[in-house]
Amino acid sequence: MQSELEQPSELRREPEKDFCSVDESSTRMGTGVRTESETAASVEADEDPVANLFPPPLPQPGICMWKYLDIHSMHRLEKTANIEEMREVLAELLGLGFPELSLRDAIILDLFSHALLFCRQQNFSLEQTSVACALLQDLHKACVATPLGNVEECYRYFTSVLFCHGVRRPPFSINLFKEEQLLALADYVVNTYFRHFKLYKYVFTPQVRLDLSLTYMGIQPPKLWPKDEIGHVSILQAYIKTQLNKELGQLQQLVEEQLKASEERLSSKLTTLEEPFHLSPGKGKNKTK
Repeated sequence: MQSELEQPSELRREPEKDFCSVDESSTRMGTGVRTESETAASVEADEDPVANLFPPPLPQPGICMWKYLDIHSMHRLEKTANIEEMREVLAELLGLGFPELSLRDAIILDLFSHALLFCRQQNFSLEQTSVACALLQDLHKACVATPLGNVEECYRYFTSVLFCHGVRRPPFSINLFKEEQLLALADYVVNTYFRHFKLYKYVFTPQVRLDLSLTYMGIQPPKLWPKDEIGHVSILQAYIKTQLNKELGQLQQLVEEQLKASEERLSSKLTTLEEPFHLSPGKGKNKTK
């Protein structure tokens, strides 16, 4: 099985050598032009901070067997007896310094250790396990390439790379996984990585803040007060505030006095209206006598 899977990669290496020789000759002929354009592009990218926000183009989907974890690394992981030993070997292979001290290294270690446990539960071969880890690695690189949202682009890239290992079309794709294995791996990645996609992006990418300033045509921008006049302006504002509070207090007192006077007038009118009704029974009694 291993020899059959390694044949397409060997067949793919021979034309790559030819293409590399052609590229080397072309670069030797046009080194001056390319270096000037590259330096100009790098200077423009350094001067414009917004250019770093946009993600670089995603790589072309291809076969990623033995891309990050080769056959020797997979044999070392297979010989581990428990989870702690597997995590130690995995941290060494991934180049993680101190996962106990670094939050990002701890998250990466948890991501790949759970992926290895999933591959063991699914009885994946060493080749399939290496491809599954490479898929997660490339997906994570595409996620953290920009702080902006790119979940749809990452999902399309993940599915295209996944299908490169489900159909035999060398040298572009191989049938490494069966259909049910592809579905199981896709469900696992969706339920683990894509479900927490924003959390990974929050931890591994810098925070972006938007400072928005609007300028309208035909309207002059507001003038800034000089530093010497700021103190005079604050004193004037305090004086105006005290005068307004005093005027409001006097107006409130005047309104209260007017309301009290109106209530007294109303009560006096009510008493005058009620007096004839109190006197009428007495007058009737005198007449009967």
